[in-house]
Amino acid sequence: MTQAEIKLCSLLLCEHFGEIVEKIGTHLIRTGSQPLRMIAHDTGMSLDQVRKALCVLIQHNLVTYQLQKRGLVEYEAQCSRVLRILRYPRYIYTAKTLYSDTGELIVEELLLNGKMTMSTVVKKVADRLTETMEDGKTMDYSEVSSTFVRLADTHFIQRCPSAPENPEPPEAPLPPAPTLVLNEQEMYTVPRLNLVGKGKRRHSDNDDDSEPKAKRQKPNTDSKEPPPDDGIYWQVNIERFHQHFRDQVIVSAVANRMDQTSSEIVRTMLRMSEVTTSSNAPYTQPLSSNEIFRSLPAGYNISKQILDQYLALLADDPLEFVGKSGESGGGMYVINLHKALASLATATLESIVQERFGSRCARIFRLLLRKKHLEQKQIEDFAMIPAKEAKEMMYKMLSCNVVNLQEIPKTPDHAPSRTFYLYAVNVLSSARMLLHRCYKSVANLIERRLHETKENRRLLEKSQRVEAILASMQATGAEEAQLQEIEEMITAPERQQLESLKHNVNKIDASENQVDETIFLLESYTNSTVKH
Repeated sequence: MTQAEIKLCSLLLCEHFGEIVEKIGTHLIRTGSQPLRMIAHDTGMSLDQVRKALCVLIQHNLVTYQLQKRGLVEYEAQCSRVLRILRYPRYIYTAKTLYSDTGELIVEELLLNGKMTMSTVVKKVADRLTETMEDGKTMDYSEVSSTFVRLADTHFIQRCPSAPENPEPPEAPLPPAPTLVLNEQEMYTVPRLNLVGKGKRRHSDNDDDSEPKAKRQKPNTDSKEPPPDDGIYWQVNIERFHQHFRDQVIVSAVANRMDQTSSEIVRTMLRMSEVTTSSNAPYTQPLSSNEIFRSLPAGYNISKQILDQYLALLADDPLEFVGKSGESGGGMYVINLHKALASLATATLESIVQERFGSRCARIFRLLLRKKHLEQKQIEDFAMIPAKEAKEMMYKMLSCNVVNLQEIPKTPDHAPSRTFYLYAVNVLSSARMLLHRCYKSVANLIERRLHETKENRRLLEKSQRVEAILASMQATGAEEAQLQEIEEMITAPERQQLESLKHNVNKIDASENQVDETIFLLESYTNSTVKH
């Protein structure tokens, strides 16, 4: 766990959950697993505050607990899960792209609340969609339920681990912590619910304002029964979203390298095996040429012969994104996921060397990737760069850990005159170094955004007050002159300052998302090198 990761986790926790949760979360990230009383003692907080903070973190899957042999319950922070908060906007946008506004709001609600039952999600989403519709239109619960089922069928959402069905006998003492189990067969099984109803607007009962609010609500709360899916909680399956992002990156790389038809063939292969292939599998399930042909989208009117030619081209490509695994069914093909990630990570490193050190350094870097190990003189000759310049470039990259230097002595005394000095590129260590820099960059961007908003807090508050007054006056049917007068409360220089702030914050947000794309690619590559 690097300092950059800890700092980024701290900033994300503080921004999303507040200072108390941030203090507890950061403390657990730094120290590892600890029992409740030790956390309270080390952080100087009351037990009640620590309990509430841990409840929030457990609810959002950021902390796990484990019962130790001596009966103590220890809590451990999941740093990698905290860093995923940075990717929440991307998960929500993906859900919107695939399943429209309903899918977007389902995923957003689950991310905001950590874990929720299906009935609660459906009602909340239906209410939110009804709010945005024209007067007289409402969103039916059944429509939201069908989208929820589709998300579960494609594994974008999954059930949370729950307490076992057969509890301990009543006379047995309760354990210090419940043991949660996950039934893998039912992980994506949606309970059969008969949710009948439509979304409600917040102000739909304005005509009953003469009756006190508490009095109106009381009869409903008395007759409340637990929903039929009580105890079945759902959460967002982050690994499935990552699988989708990885597939998108591979399809885009194939489109850039070859053409649109090739990328569509690869997309079809990935779509056919997306649910059957695990997220850390080195390659997809083998697919026959005939199966791929039948599964191509309706718009692609290519013959079987042309498809076979495209598959042969993809299999012969030196990057080896697609591999041939057999001859049955017109030829069996797989997508080499780990090789594809390695190629994409290497391309990212190349582009960063080019941006940071220039095109000549990028030429040397590519040369080392191809030839593996080279001496200084060989680099000068192959890259066709003068000796003095080549030495400067090599030492510059060496000082930044982009390239490595390996000594191979001819004699045991390691005399420089009798030693080979070979330069090489270790892609994995370079990727890890770059990942560390990316974490630092995102932390700096978040700090800059917080500084910008803090500096202009007074102006932002004034702008929000004016907008609230305008909204209330428009609702009551105020005249144009009155509205104009309220708008003039914000002067021209202040309006200009607000525009500048909005532009800067949008730019920082876009930069955060772009850096996160690089983080995702490098993380996927480093994870693929770990033997599971």
